[in-house]
Amino acid sequence: MRTKQRHPLRFRSALAAAVAAVTAAGRAWGAAEILADESVPRLRWASAELRAALVTAGQPVIARPPAFLSAPVNATGALRIVVATGTGETARTAAALAVAPAKSAAPQAYSIRRTATPMGTVLAVLGADSAGAMYGMLDLAEAAGHGRLDMVGDSDHAPFIERRGIKFNVPLDVRTPSYSDCGDAAQANIPEVWNPDFWRAFLDAMARHRFNVLTLWNLHPFPSIVKVPGFLDVALDDVLRTRAPLDDTFDFTGTDMVRPGMLANVEVVRRMTIDEKIRFWQFVMDMADARGIEVYWFTWNLFTWGATGKHGITGEQDDPVTLAYMRASVRETVTTYPKLAGIGFTAGENLKPFAAGRSKEAWLRRTYGEGVLDALRQQPGRNVRLIHRVHMTGLDEILNSWSGFPLPMDFSFKYSVAHMHSIANPPFIAPLLPQLGPARRTWLTVRNDDIYSFRWADPDYARDYLRAMPGPDKCAGFAMGPDGTVWGRDALLHPEAGTPPLIIVKHWMSFMLWGRLAYDPALPDDLFLDEIRRRFPGVPAGELLRVWTAASRVFPAITSFFWGDIDLRWFPEACLSHPRHKGFYTVRHFMEGATMPGAGCVDIRSWCVAVRDGRDPGGRTPPEVAAGLRANAEAVLDALPGLHGVARASQDAEFARTLLDILAMARLGQYYAEKVDGAAALAAFDLTGEPGARELAIHHLESARTAWAAYAAATTQQYRHPVLYNRVGVVDIPALTAKVEADVRIALNWRAGTLAWPARPASP
Repeated sequence: MRTKQRHPLRFRSALAAAVAAVTAAGRAWGAAEILADESVPRLRWASAELRAALVTAGQPVIARPPAFLSAPVNATGALRIVVATGTGETARTAAALAVAPAKSAAPQAYSIRRTATPMGTVLAVLGADSAGAMYGMLDLAEAAGHGRLDMVGDSDHAPFIERRGIKFNVPLDVRTPSYSDCGDAAQANIPEVWNPDFWRAFLDAMARHRFNVLTLWNLHPFPSIVKVPGFLDVALDDVLRTRAPLDDTFDFTGTDMVRPGMLANVEVVRRMTIDEKIRFWQFVMDMADARGIEVYWFTWNLFTWGATGKHGITGEQDDPVTLAYMRASVRETVTTYPKLAGIGFTAGENLKPFAAGRSKEAWLRRTYGEGVLDALRQQPGRNVRLIHRVHMTGLDEILNSWSGFPLPMDFSFKYSVAHMHSIANPPFIAPLLPQLGPARRTWLTVRNDDIYSFRWADPDYARDYLRAMPGPDKCAGFAMGPDGTVWGRDALLHPEAGTPPLIIVKHWMSFMLWGRLAYDPALPDDLFLDEIRRRFPGVPAGELLRVWTAASRVFPAITSFFWGDIDLRWFPEACLSHPRHKGFYTVRHFMEGATMPGAGCVDIRSWCVAVRDGRDPGGRTPPEVAAGLRANAEAVLDALPGLHGVARASQDAEFARTLLDILAMARLGQYYAEKVDGAAALAAFDLTGEPGARELAIHHLESARTAWAAYAAATTQQYRHPVLYNRVGVVDIPALTAKVEADVRIALNWRAGTLAWPARPASP
């Protein structure tokens, strides 16, 4: 007990001695000092971020070694930033500075304390762990970049959602494809995902936006990432890409993702041995860990691309060689990558529902489950998270088949199916929630198959969506991303635009909103306004965010009204589904369409019947949806001339491109407003036979045609068309003008009574 009492006194005595020496040096240096233990990779990376921000702000910086951590006082007029991690170190630092201790010891939590001394100002970052300390340093770097470091005061922070992830369909090689590989973006990004500079920039951006999970999705990645004893011929050297033209005829389940013609016409995009590939992904995972990011591999099953025919591997579910190969591949993936946080897997798209003992779940347990157990026997004490997707299976089936499995397992659920930009509280998870609890949690797969082209921003929608997610007793975290494209480098820009930016850089505001608000949904809009001012000096930030938000609201408004659950059924950028579904959605499709469950919208036919019967329709009506779309579009178009004037004066190319995206979204909103009104009027004509209703429909659909032409003009100023997407096929906005024109002809030729209607209720 006596020793414990003397420890703080020794700490303060050492502190006092060091203060005198460092203070004298501080007067000579006249520079800000960062005192952090840079032997810790996360602190080393964050220190570099903080130094760069301070230097950019005009403040010279000196980094100090850990020995100086006991001297958190600086020279007159200068600044010292002291970083402490862990409960013991943060408590000692707080006591030495006579500031309030850290509020939370939860993982990733941190507190910032400001104190003035006779010798200057001290900012202390008190991190519960290295991730929390890293985030605190990023807060200070951000404040320096915004010119607000002198306004930083005491604050306490802890994550609202513990794990905040990116879903990345990773196109490794033509021989080991992802689910998105039959599209332009995947083909363009095969070289990028083997480029260390790409991942360095990507992971930097993830950490700055407070994402801490990277999930890498591939149908069968193992031949490109591991060597499997007993199956060594499976391992693939070099990185290959097909030169064969791709089209929209690929199967939706990935079963023909590698066609013979693709393998017959390939190019080598990078020469690498399998050993070099392994070192590459180890390096990527080390970089991720140094930024507080966990990495997971996710697979679909059963696929054996790159392995079929080698060592007797057949790809058949009941083949013992294939089962042994898959189990060994899982084992080697875990043992080869010490920084791998876990493996996610799927009971589809190519597993068969065989009888008990040979079922999908039995196969998954014998491969993924036993494979991980094999790895942990070799590496005891390792933590590896298993994530079983609740997709093409059911929770009861999973629980029965995995009963007695000795490792904890999470689940994963498609939270908004394919459309996160729809409503903030999607209802689809409700039946699953009663079966979840602290020992049985799910991840949320948050699919963004809504917006591939345009820069999106709506802080209120993001806050509401994140706050509505199930709490930590049921939700382990989320992973956000698309299936229809690849979040690598932007493959949409015209070639003459130069090197395309990373998607996470181009869409910086969207990623900032989702990442930062997932960590803390109470963050005010002031933070995002400050970032706009930093990126676009001289731009009226409040006005830009207002019109940006108005334009961005097109997507939730139309998707919640005209619902197609999965990505191949609804791509709102083009009013399109895959050609094997319905292709372009005509005015008839809109008349017959359904609204999103839980959205509170009334579909067109239900609204017509309610009006006919004199009833309250009981929700947001088609005219109200159209009016909202039109109001947001008009708000944007009224403000854009002034913002375009600022863009011309600033000659800021990125700002100009952002305004083009905002314009395109506003024009798309105009189109959908007129299309909804036109479909509602034509349905009213079908029900009543009133000629004026058809004339009104024609008027709205002609206006929709005009809006689409303006939309096509805005879109093609910076984006190439046509473009091939994995799940919706070829998208060609200018060519779709003919389909838009056809809606007018449909209305001109429409005959009343074409649709089926319920009879009018009998009079009482």
